[in-house]
Amino acid sequence: MDARLNYFATQTGTKTLKHFMAAGKALKESTLPAATQELVALRVSQINGCAVCVDMHTKEAAAAGETSVRLHLVAVWREATVFTDAERAALELAEQGTRVADAAGGVGDEVWARAAKHYDEEQLAALVLLISFMNTANRLNLITQQPAGDHKVGQFH
Repeated sequence: MDARLNYFATQTGTKTLKHFMAAGKALKESTLPAATQELVALRVSQINGCAVCVDMHTKEAAAAGETSVRLHLVAVWREATVFTDAERAALELAEQGTRVADAAGGVGDEVWARAAKHYDEEQLAALVLLISFMNTANRLNLITQQPAGDHKVGQFH
């Protein structure tokens, strides 16, 4: 499968994605725990059906020490006992922030309160920005049918 478009073969794509990737780097450097970042990125990508992002985030998380059990259970986190309360709150926020069309009122007050119970303002900002960032990345990849399977750990760092 070939991608419909190579963003980096265009001036606009190269220029824009340079800034987009810088935003991703800033998020990686935030105080939001790295494991939480990868779990959230993976869950958002699963919901959106972005194979290239699922490929990337499972490999990056595994290389950072995440267990295969937790990676396999992200899709069913509500029924899994392997996530902390903080991670569960982040995953719930990620789901509601991603499924905005399905959640008529957007992110509910209770969901926000659960996240705010576990994360400070800096971390909440990073979490919301990460959820938005991943939704954008997923759409960039889905629209142009970017193929999955070839991600090499660290290739975007």
